Amino acid sequence: MSPSPPFKAHFLGPNAENEAWLRQQFDAVLDDWFQWRRDRFPGDPAAITAADLADPRVLAARAGITRGLADMVAAWREEIPTYSPRYIAHMVSDFALPALLGHFAALLHNPNICSKEAAKVGATLETEAIAQLAEMVGFDPRTAHGHFTSGGTVANLEAVWRARYRLDHRLALALTLAEEHDQPLDLFCAAHRTAEAAQALKERYGVSDAAMRRRSAVLNNPNDIQARLSAKAGRPYLGPVILAPGHRHYSWQKAANMFGLGEEALWTAPLDAEGRLSLPGLAARIEQARRDQRPILLVAAVAGTTELGLIDPVHLVADHLDALREVEGIDIWRHVDAAYGGYFCALDRRDPSLGPGAQAALAAIARADTVTIDPHKLGYTPYACGALLAREADTDHVSSFAAPYVERDDLGVPAWASTLEGSRGATGAAAVWLMGRSLGFDAEGHGALVRATLEAAGQLRRTVAAASPQVRLLEPVDTNIFCFSLAKPGEPLSVSNRRTAAAHARIAASPLFSLSKTVLAQESAGQLIDAHLHRYGGVADEPTLTLLRCVVMNPFWDAQPMRDHLTPELTAMIRQAVAEADAETATAAHTSLAPQDH
Repeated sequence: MSPSPPFKAHFLGPNAENEAWLRQQFDAVLDDWFQWRRDRFPGDPAAITAADLADPRVLAARAGITRGLADMVAAWREEIPTYSPRYIAHMVSDFALPALLGHFAALLHNPNICSKEAAKVGATLETEAIAQLAEMVGFDPRTAHGHFTSGGTVANLEAVWRARYRLDHRLALALTLAEEHDQPLDLFCAAHRTAEAAQALKERYGVSDAAMRRRSAVLNNPNDIQARLSAKAGRPYLGPVILAPGHRHYSWQKAANMFGLGEEALWTAPLDAEGRLSLPGLAARIEQARRDQRPILLVAAVAGTTELGLIDPVHLVADHLDALREVEGIDIWRHVDAAYGGYFCALDRRDPSLGPGAQAALAAIARADTVTIDPHKLGYTPYACGALLAREADTDHVSSFAAPYVERDDLGVPAWASTLEGSRGATGAAAVWLMGRSLGFDAEGHGALVRATLEAAGQLRRTVAAASPQVRLLEPVDTNIFCFSLAKPGEPLSVSNRRTAAAHARIAASPLFSLSKTVLAQESAGQLIDAHLHRYGGVADEPTLTLLRCVVMNPFWDAQPMRDHLTPELTAMIRQAVAEADAETATAAHTSLAPQDH
C-alpha cells in the first residue's frame, strides 16, 4: 500500500511536491508575526525610519547579510540528503510539515520556557505537548509530568537525577535512624524502601526533614556522608550502581561519569541469544548488587536500541521488579529508554506489524517511573528535540533551587528548577503540539505513519536478501531497522568482516544511497553473534561482527512508484559492492599468503 493521503499532506515530499502549500503556510505565519508586532503597542514611535532604511550604511549592511546568506545556502547544497528515501543510514529522516511549522512559529517568538514568567504561551504548549506524549506511552496525562530536552542523552541524565533524589532521601532516612535511634543499617534494603515504608518509619521515630537534610549526600559533603554510612553499616559503602543492558546508549556512561559515580558503577546486564536484555542476567546482577550492598540507582531497559532497533522485554523486567516490591519491599527505580521506539506506542497494541513480545513490551512502558523519548527521531520533528516523561509527580522530584528573578508564587513552580538545562526554547514543544493536534498520536494517525515504515522495512529487507546469496540477515528484527553481513558458507568471521566493511566503503562512496555500518562485540552481544554465525556455518575467529545497517524511516519507501524505481538501483548497487568487496578480500587473502621478504 502507498502512503495514505494524510501522509502526503504531512510531508514536503522528496521533490518538494508540497512547495506551493508550504509557502502559503510560511507566509501566513510571517504575516501574523509582523502584524502582531504592529498591533501590540501601536502608539510607540518607529525605531527604524524610512530614512534609516534608505541610508547607504544600512543598504551596505543588508547587502553583506545577503551575500553571507547566499554563501551559506550554497554550502547547504552539499549537506547529506536525509529527506530522501535513498537515505537509510541513521535515525534521521525528513521532518513532518506540522512539526516544521510549529518549530518555525515558536522560533519567531523565541520564548524561553524556563518559567511562565519568561514564556506564557510556550510554557503552556510544553505542558500540553508532554501530556500528548504521556498519553501515547500509556501514562495518565492528567497526572504525568515531564519536559522537553535537547535530546535523549539529556533526558537519560534527567532520569538519573530524579532517581538519585529518591535514593538520597532513602539513605538520609536510614542514616538518621542509625545515628539517632541506633537502628541497624542494611545499605541495600534501606536504599530501596518503598515510599510507604519510609513514611511509616519517619512517623514512628519522629524523623524530621531537617534531620534528613543534615544527612543528605547531595546537600552536604558526600565523602563525609559516605564515611558515616560505612561506619553504621559496618562495611565500606561503595556507592550506587546503574544497571543497563549491553546494547545501552553511550549516555549511560556519560551519566556515571557526570554524577561522580565512576564508570565502574555502570553495570552491564547481559543480552540473550536474540540480542535483547536477558531477564535472568538482570536478576543475577540485582542479586549481586544486594550481596555487595550496592544500591541500584535505576534499572534501564531499551525500547528501540540504537544499533539494531530491538525492544527489550520491558514487561518481564516490570514483572520482576513488581515481584521484588510486593514480596520483599524492594523498590527499584525503573527507566525505559524509548528514545527511538517510543513512538511505536502509537500503534494499536495488537498491531500485527509488531511481534507479541514487542507488543507486550511497549504496553509495559507505562509501568516505568521515567521514560525517554526523542521526537526528532520517529516523531519527525526538527532537531533538537527530546523529552523526559515521568509517570507522576513523585517521580519528577529533584533537589530544590532558588532564583527569585524568574519566580512568582501565582505562576507555580518554575520549570527551570527541575530541569538540567536552564534556558530552553519552545520549538520542540510547539512542533510536537502541532503534530499531536493535526496528525494525532493514535493508531489512525502517527501509528499508521510508523506502521508504513515497518512495512517498508520488511519489503526492503526482502529486496536486500535477494540481492546476493552472500547477504546474511541478522535476526531478529523488531522495528524498522535491519542489519546484514556478507559471508560465504563456512568462512571465517574475519574474512566476512573485511568483505562487509569493504562493501560499506563502496556504498558510502556512491552518491545514490546511504547505508550505515556498525560493529557488535562478543563481550556484549556474544550469543547474538554466535547465533548469526550458526545460520551459515561461520567460524568465529575474531571477537566482533561487522554489519551493514539500514534504518527505514522515510514514509515514502512504501509508495509503489518509489519502490519500483529505487529497488532495482539498490539491488544493483549491493551486487556491485559485493563483487568489488569480494575481489578486494580475495586480493588481501592472496597477499597475506604470499612469501614475505626478510
